[in-house]
Amino acid sequence: MSNLNNLSKKNYYHWLLLFLWIVLGFILRINNLELKPPWSDEWATLVFSLGNSFRSIPLNQVISLDTLLDPLRLDAAKTAHDAIHYLLAESTHPPLYFILNHWWLDLIGSDGTLVSIWGGRFLSCLLGVATIPAMFGLGYLYFRSWFVAQLAAALMAVSPFAIYLSQEARHYNLAILWLIASFACLIMAVRSIHHQQKVSLAIPFAWIFVNVCGVATHYFFALALVAQTIVLIYYFWDDAIAKKNNYLSNYWQRIYLALVGTLIGCLPWLFIWRDIPDNQLTSWIYQEQTWLNFYKPIARICLWLTTKIILLPVEGVSDTIAIISGIILLIFLGFFIPRLWQGNKILKQDQAQGLSIKVLELLLGSAIALILIIAIFVGADLSLSARFQFFYLPIWLLWIAANVSLIKQKRQSLIIALMILGICGSLTISNNLAFQKVERPDLVVPVIVEAYQDLPVVIAINHHTHGQTGELLSLAWQFNKLINNKEIDWQPMFLLDHHQANAKNSNLAQALNSITKPFQLWLINYTDNDEPNITNCITNSNFSGRETGYKYRLNSCT
Repeated sequence: MSNLNNLSKKNYYHWLLLFLWIVLGFILRINNLELKPPWSDEWATLVFSLGNSFRSIPLNQVISLDTLLDPLRLDAAKTAHDAIHYLLAESTHPPLYFILNHWWLDLIGSDGTLVSIWGGRFLSCLLGVATIPAMFGLGYLYFRSWFVAQLAAALMAVSPFAIYLSQEARHYNLAILWLIASFACLIMAVRSIHHQQKVSLAIPFAWIFVNVCGVATHYFFALALVAQTIVLIYYFWDDAIAKKNNYLSNYWQRIYLALVGTLIGCLPWLFIWRDIPDNQLTSWIYQEQTWLNFYKPIARICLWLTTKIILLPVEGVSDTIAIISGIILLIFLGFFIPRLWQGNKILKQDQAQGLSIKVLELLLGSAIALILIIAIFVGADLSLSARFQFFYLPIWLLWIAANVSLIKQKRQSLIIALMILGICGSLTISNNLAFQKVERPDLVVPVIVEAYQDLPVVIAINHHTHGQTGELLSLAWQFNKLINNKEIDWQPMFLLDHHQANAKNSNLAQALNSITKPFQLWLINYTDNDEPNITNCITNSNFSGRETGYKYRLNSCT
């Protein structure tokens, strides 16, 4: 009886501790949720989720602030079908998250009002919180250890990278939840191979469902599927080839069912992905790679792996603070990595846990190898963006948790330091001192306001895709905030200067004829090759410059 009471108290303690991690993770994710300015990718999420289209905004003509912001208005008549239609016609993403987000925005919004940035990000925040108990379950499933499960949940709760994803109105956290479920199915399949016992029929069907939903959430989920396939090939070789077991045995038949079902379920998305329009949206990841500079993706991956667990202020601070932050992180890594390696050696010697750690390492190694192979042989460098590294986040955190659990010396101090640096990193993210947005309209709009001379203001952007529409929307959103706060009493006008590749900007001068001179013309993100020369417009060098995501120039037109 006393043993049962002790077990009950132990379970109560673990559930209480997990609840604390969930609360901590929620606080870190919701902190300053609306602080960072929204950027073009978030606008894409919100516009398509609302069932609206970027193509409703007129091109090559001067438009008002309200006209530009119109796709951000909630329309009760729009349905999830509208969201799917415009997404597949104009963007590069599968629709599952956008459907959920459509229902969410309908739930929290009012017809005719502008979408709420806080509300648009809150769904991602909630999904990010849900990954904490999911990591707890994954940790316990892999290692049958309360300690590993708690540490895995704690690492997800305070992960700076996870907080970064949770404060974006994007679909990454939903994909991470599918990843955790898929990796759970994988370890059950590998154990069935190891013990030569078939799994329940529910497992392959659940695995198929999760995998199809994962690809329907983000196409990069397919990279995780390739990594899992590599793991299964490894164990097929070990079991059916090396040990000469029957490759048609019951346990392999269930795994074949999962593989074939996943392939059939994901095949339609392959054809949809191949027909994606407007592929200029992702053209920036295609860069020439050679064997001589292969180290660059490796260095970036090491950086992203670090920021998944620890981070300190490195952006928006003085060089001195950034250098000190870097030194502190390097000192910790120098102390942490050797002990992590020590725990890994012990873990591999444990027969009960050796299988799980091998699966994690095969997954992690395969995922990183895929990024490098794609960068070198395809020329698409996925290491250029931190957010593209989401598909191996759960594996990395679980691998850290498992190895830390077996560190012999100063384990408690290491865990405390790991948690402190993780929390500091999370606060760094939520206070916009790292992982800043790739567009900073909040730094450009004050310059435009400062240069205002009680004349009409036209802001023109060099337009190719809805990515540039999003960049202009970010500026418009900042102006709308200033107007609503009564900080300014004027509205700028906007112009999407669209032209085909290699064509001259012949439309801009004609579009500006509708504006009575004199006026101020701001040219945004024109290159030296396509920057227009407008008659009777003189460049003001005092208001020309660059900020993150924007190159701007003021022209006084008289």
